[in-house]
Amino acid sequence: MDVLICVGPGGVGKTTLAAALALGGANNGRKSLVCTVDPAKRLANALGIHHLGNHETPIPLECLPPYAHHPSPPCDAPFWAMMLDMKHAWDELISTHATPSQKNQIFNNRFYQSLSNALAGSQEYIAIEKLWELKMRRDYGLVVLDTPPTANALDFLDAPSRLLGFLDAEVSKHLFLPMLSAGRWGFRLWQNSNNLLMKALSRFTGVQTLEQLSEFLLSMGQLYDGFRERARQTQALLQAPSTAFVIVTTPHYERIPEVQHFLEVLHQRQLQTAAVLVNQIHPRLEPHSQKALLSLPKPLAKKMKHACMAYEKQALEDARSLQKLHTLCQNIPLKTIPVLDNHHSELERLWQISQML
Repeated sequence: MDVLICVGPGGVGKTTLAAALALGGANNGRKSLVCTVDPAKRLANALGIHHLGNHETPIPLECLPPYAHHPSPPCDAPFWAMMLDMKHAWDELISTHATPSQKNQIFNNRFYQSLSNALAGSQEYIAIEKLWELKMRRDYGLVVLDTPPTANALDFLDAPSRLLGFLDAEVSKHLFLPMLSAGRWGFRLWQNSNNLLMKALSRFTGVQTLEQLSEFLLSMGQLYDGFRERARQTQALLQAPSTAFVIVTTPHYERIPEVQHFLEVLHQRQLQTAAVLVNQIHPRLEPHSQKALLSLPKPLAKKMKHACMAYEKQALEDARSLQKLHTLCQNIPLKTIPVLDNHHSELERLWQISQML
């Protein structure tokens, strides 16, 4: 696989596992990149660096302390990371494809400022745009995309088409283009006419807001063909044999329906699923752990016994959930990642996970 797309809800360790997959690729001799859209600094912290930005950052793994005991650096190929800054990514996209006059008009429009910061679907759209650029215009052997957290696979897969639908809405073309083609004064005259729909809209939004919206839709509409063509190419990339999805989850019982939904949606869309990764598994205690309690002083042994009982209960619940997940996955590989000791650093844990995967 050349492209892995990690999907799953928030709080399951998706960012860490995405980084571990890319690190494993680099260790196998492939120039690898992990791209996260998580605004938290989890990825930077895991990699032992202070900051990640909107451009690829090389990670000098041979200099990092967890690998000091290795006879040679663990990674045979470069390892890169980046954190997608939605505002900067949108600005770069517009700067690349718009004329100078279009660019200034779009950048100064407050609806564009909402689009590039918070409009529903814009984060998912720009993530897929960036994925296409990284794969088609760079020389990475492996690109791992950490998608925005979602409990519904359709949120990530459908948001770009919904955003394109908004930008290409026929109602906006018929409503706004005739006004704007006549210029700003033409808009004012149109608004002052007997058009009942326009009067109703302006009453709720204000004339200035309506004018800004119409200017935004017209400016973006001039770039729509380019958006649509890249969306088509990106869809082809998602369905390519070299692209696959990785579902990340935890063994909690309520996660099982989410995994089933992801599997069904990906299958219906003829998208490959490379694996299901179940993070934070509690393994069963070894028999010698129980015997070790006998050698402890009684007060401490009693406390440890209660702790072991609570842990064993969680381990049994995890085992039952895993059994159900194995049934769901059928021919899809299912990998488990145990809860790791806290005395390891973030980077050491990342390295351990990459070896497990």
